[in-house]
Amino acid sequence: MLRLVDYPAPVALAALTCLIQRKSRGFFVAQNERRIPEPIKRQIRQRCGFGCVICGFPLYEYEHMREWAIVKEHHPGEMTLLCPTHHAEKTRGLLPVEDVWAANSRPHNLRLGVSEAFPLRYSGDSCLVNLGSNRFAHDFTRDAVIPALTIRGCPVIRVKKQDGCLLLSLRIFDKEGNPLLTVDDNELIFSVDSWDVELVGKRLTIRAGLGLILAQVEFYPPSAIVINRGTFAYDGFPVRVAPDHILLEKYNIRMEKSGASMNGHGGFNFN
Repeated sequence: MLRLVDYPAPVALAALTCLIQRKSRGFFVAQNERRIPEPIKRQIRQRCGFGCVICGFPLYEYEHMREWAIVKEHHPGEMTLLCPTHHAEKTRGLLPVEDVWAANSRPHNLRLGVSEAFPLRYSGDSCLVNLGSNRFAHDFTRDAVIPALTIRGCPVIRVKKQDGCLLLSLRIFDKEGNPLLTVDDNELIFSVDSWDVELVGKRLTIRAGLGLILAQVEFYPPSAIVINRGTFAYDGFPVRVAPDHILLEKYNIRMEKSGASMNGHGGFNFN
């Protein structure tokens, strides 16, 4: 079988050009063309309120409201977000497409202003909290409330063992003091006013623009949480977390690679 390299260079070049032109006109469909480009994904997330348009659940799949087999293109205005349950219902014909279009025009989370609560599966007798490169570990010997991060007397990150359950609570704010992310006893809720919110695997990222990360948290049930970026604040006192440090702006103090392991009350305490 002859290959392009077996032809004289001008002939091979002409043949290759013809192949590229035919592909660009749609003669060939590459296997990865079903992959949705990231800018289109972001447009869909923003329009849908970063969750299933029907129930608001932040675990979702990108869905063509008109089937891919028909449209064969990723048009953000004709795509939506559905949680796995509602996606399966639509695929099986149990959820009418008309209902999906209606929910897409009035997404659940945009109507409420916040996401639907997402349950985090924390449990056990120990916890680990990473703030930047700073580490706090605690072993519970009995039911207790552990303030992992306290600012002016207010526990803004708290881990509680109650009736054999491990419950996580935290608050992350933007620079203006508006809440971005809240966890109340393992119930995760985020604001939909942000430019972009994306939950991929265990990592939740909140952005103010391209490359501008406001908060980034990784959840590792049953016992660990890693906070790469975020601002924790109380009473006008912000504590800023970056991937490799904690910054106390008021005192221009930077903390790196500190840590503690204990089985009593304790944590990071800033006044």
